[in-house]
Amino acid sequence: MNILLVGSGGREHALAWKIAQSPLTRRLVIAPGNPGMDRLGERRDVSVTNADAMAALAREIRADLVVVGPETALEAGLADRLIAAGIPCFGPTARAAQLETSKAFSKAFMERHEIPTAGFGVYERLHEARQALLVFKPPYVIKADGLAAGKGVAISPTKRDAEREIEWMLGGRFGQAGARVVIEEFMAGEEGSLFALCDGRRAILLGGAQDHKRAYDGDLGPNTGGMGSYSPAPVFTRELVEAAERDIVQPVIAGMAREGMPYRGVLYAGLMATDEGPKVVEFNARFGDPECQVLMMRLDGDIVPILLACARGDLTRVAPPQFLPETVICIVMAAQGYPDCPVEGSIIRGAERDFGPHVQVFHAGTRRQPDGQLVAVGGRVLNICARGKDIAEARDRAYAAIRKIDWPGGFFRADIGWRALEREAGA
Repeated sequence: MNILLVGSGGREHALAWKIAQSPLTRRLVIAPGNPGMDRLGERRDVSVTNADAMAALAREIRADLVVVGPETALEAGLADRLIAAGIPCFGPTARAAQLETSKAFSKAFMERHEIPTAGFGVYERLHEARQALLVFKPPYVIKADGLAAGKGVAISPTKRDAEREIEWMLGGRFGQAGARVVIEEFMAGEEGSLFALCDGRRAILLGGAQDHKRAYDGDLGPNTGGMGSYSPAPVFTRELVEAAERDIVQPVIAGMAREGMPYRGVLYAGLMATDEGPKVVEFNARFGDPECQVLMMRLDGDIVPILLACARGDLTRVAPPQFLPETVICIVMAAQGYPDCPVEGSIIRGAERDFGPHVQVFHAGTRRQPDGQLVAVGGRVLNICARGKDIAEARDRAYAAIRKIDWPGGFFRADIGWRALEREAGA
């Protein structure tokens, strides 16, 4: 098969790593990719948001399957272009992707289909949003309606802080993505990410992971796209997963089909484990980042038949995904200044050495200079992933690998996996 993989981050590097292992993969083209993917396939310099150019590339290479990584490509309508051209696409249409690309759409959809989530309101005018704060109780959850690279969520402890966040969002902090804000009730509990593979009519669970959104140790600092993750996530008990599949995943797929937006691809359900059962924090229309990295390292077997079955609209003929019994952890190394003003151009040494069979380093924001040196571009730059018999062993291996990387311009959290470690210690 000729396969086109769309994207350039750590998520896409992990997908490329797994897809390249498939005996079905004859040719893998990655657009635009990053230096870490050079040994896995051909890289082509096409913007992920240029849907017409990406569809043209798919036709040029006679792609049998296109796998879309980033949400921005989905919002740009890439899946729609590919479907029109008769090319199987793993990823939802722009309308279906609104589950992620518009929080207002997502919340209204959940309300229509009685899917458990926090109470909410949607506001376009500053004075209306300020007035709404009188109805909600602190802490206040403020979200930009559109895509904001994982940074469009603020949890404000006081009304004054919430008013400031609303002013920033509606004032253009996230551009058009902040033209509307969603204010939600705060949900107490532990959050995790559950993934399902969908063919438009059916969904099968892929598994769960837990990530760390805050920039600094102790879950302090600003929200980020994710500073680390691990799988399996102990928060996902059998009872919680069964409830989430019954009350959330299956109703979403059925509801989207009834509303004329059949959902094909991966559905990421960010869930809060509350005293009342699982509730939706958010949906994403693609693999999480850095959750995808740990899922790909745990997945046992060939991923390509499953991706193709979703794209073709028939999961009935593929076996459910199986996972290795090990735990996998991912630790993000980010550029100094991330998430607000990451410093670009710092030199990275030692990231491409052989770390042994239990460790994989996925590139998320790197560039190769003409002299061959690797430099940082963007915020999250490297993903150091390791597997082990338990979270403690996986964590030790990942941090041992980080100590061998010479990058003064980067930083990382030293406490990834602390919730799972506490559970193991108390078991």
